[in-house]
Amino acid sequence: METKQFKAESKRLLDLMINSIYTHREIFLRELISNASDAIDKIYYKALTDESVSFDKENYYIRVEADRENRILKISDTGIGMTKEDLDENLGVIAKSGSLKFKKENELKDGYDIIGQFGVGFYSAFMVAETVTVVSKAFGSDSAYKWESQGVDGYTIEACEKDTVGTEITLKIKANTEDENYDEYLEEYRLKSIIKKYSDFIRYPIKMEVTKNRLKEGSDKEYEEYKEEQTVNSMVPIWKKNKNELKDEDYDSFYSEKHYGFDKPLKHIHISVDGAVSYNAILYIPEKMPYDFYTKEYEKGLELYSNGVMIMNKCGELIPDYFGFVKGIVDSEDLSLNISREILQHDRQLKLIAKNIKTKIKNELEDMIKNERESYEKFFESFGRQLKYGIYSDFGSNKEVLQDLLLFYSSKEKKMVSLEEYVSRMPEDQKYIYYATGESVERIEKLPQTEVVLDKGYEILYFTDDVDEFAIKMIMQYKEKEFKSVSSGDLGIEPEENDKTSEAEEKESKELFDSMKEILSDKIKAVRSSKRLKNHPVCLTNDGDLSIEMEKVLNAMPNSEHVKADKILEININHDVFKALKEANENDKDKLELYTNLLYNQALLIEGLPINDPVEFTNNICKIMK
Repeated sequence: METKQFKAESKRLLDLMINSIYTHREIFLRELISNASDAIDKIYYKALTDESVSFDKENYYIRVEADRENRILKISDTGIGMTKEDLDENLGVIAKSGSLKFKKENELKDGYDIIGQFGVGFYSAFMVAETVTVVSKAFGSDSAYKWESQGVDGYTIEACEKDTVGTEITLKIKANTEDENYDEYLEEYRLKSIIKKYSDFIRYPIKMEVTKNRLKEGSDKEYEEYKEEQTVNSMVPIWKKNKNELKDEDYDSFYSEKHYGFDKPLKHIHISVDGAVSYNAILYIPEKMPYDFYTKEYEKGLELYSNGVMIMNKCGELIPDYFGFVKGIVDSEDLSLNISREILQHDRQLKLIAKNIKTKIKNELEDMIKNERESYEKFFESFGRQLKYGIYSDFGSNKEVLQDLLLFYSSKEKKMVSLEEYVSRMPEDQKYIYYATGESVERIEKLPQTEVVLDKGYEILYFTDDVDEFAIKMIMQYKEKEFKSVSSGDLGIEPEENDKTSEAEEKESKELFDSMKEILSDKIKAVRSSKRLKNHPVCLTNDGDLSIEMEKVLNAMPNSEHVKADKILEININHDVFKALKEANENDKDKLELYTNLLYNQALLIEGLPINDPVEFTNNICKIMK
């Protein structure tokens, strides 16, 4: 019997594919099952166009059988089969795809599509097998043929016996090596898990003998193992079912089955799109953050299927980082895949899908804000930080997508509010969206800097996340209203008539404040009278883009460069402390220095900043108590 050689380019491609193209060896089973599904599809196509051909779905299936003792794995189907010429043409030239040719010659009918378009999937078998044998009998033929190969050395074709139409592929599994455990491809549990992972939604039954336990006859204690043939795949994917047929429980069950999380999803989004790119998707918004969400180990992405066959477990290109918490699947027949089906060859279709998915997620979250506020606040508690990082990253390029999804605690409402809600109730004379930063709502409520803003009846947003102010700096303004920190130099609030100071008072104060600035040296940029303090004697404000809170955040990071905000020490000239400062400035310079340092350290403590010398501070307190 003559051994035929693969063509030179096919020989090189086979060697490359066995060693390089496929990332995981387990992929071979997906490829062989997909080819088997294609073979059954071809019979289905014939039945649509040829009245003499009947198609009873019950008679069409794929079977996987493992013989551990003899190291044999068989994948058989009841599909269209191959003639001698088909075997020579399709299996003798790598990357020659019979499925692709068949697809081009036949219109897509009844939603069925041919999966194997790339012509190399079959050869992935050589990653795990030392010998591959194909026995096939073509539909309408009385003859059967056997194709056999041990890889790059070539192949043989000879006549053989086969009673039924279809194809049987027999793999002689390789012996284990130090680096590879090939035994796993003969183990029942492992084979089932690979089928469930990649081929669960192949539309024909994939049958296997599975091991079960039962009570021995006549015994109520002893169990025995037995084998029973089972269909191990689900066949009909939930995303291809009519939405009207499905209940929330069905979506929740799928979420659990796919191990997307141990929680229940807050929301599911079922998408069916026919257009420039057709696809189906089921997306989930989780209730709780995964424990590893902010670690390097967390991998964002959606499961990607092509016509029911899983291509990628995590396709990160389908969702932006700021929506990285979304789980789910996307299934499309329109994707351009490379020869291993593992890498997207062209990304135009993927970008269209990703753009649509981004919009769907955004719309769903906006709808939750308006109509399911309690659920949205639960979501925001878990993932609001991620949305803020999304605004801050990429220089604010995503702010239009995300800014309406943000919530902040409101001084007026005493609950979380959106920017739209804040702006909608601003008084006409209010120029800015005011915010205050701090570690907690309780601490912010005690900040002296909030006094004048609250007295005017203006609402303040409380920023308690370290990323909040950084994100807001990227937004800059919302609906033509700029953001303004209560600690910024100019609040844009005109003082009341009785709060205005005369030129003489300003001059007198300036001399005192210059003296205090000299005492504090480079610790602060200036000392000024305050237009924001009502009851408190002192506070720190910032001059410039870098705020005091941002200074704290940046300096808490590893390898920080110890940045410093330009700080202003503001004094309430209507407070008794100011009288004491004036008296000290006129009569006792040492006491002025003591008071100045005490007030400065007091202002630091209010801001949650460290005191340079705690011992000196406590000694200074003792001095004024004498």
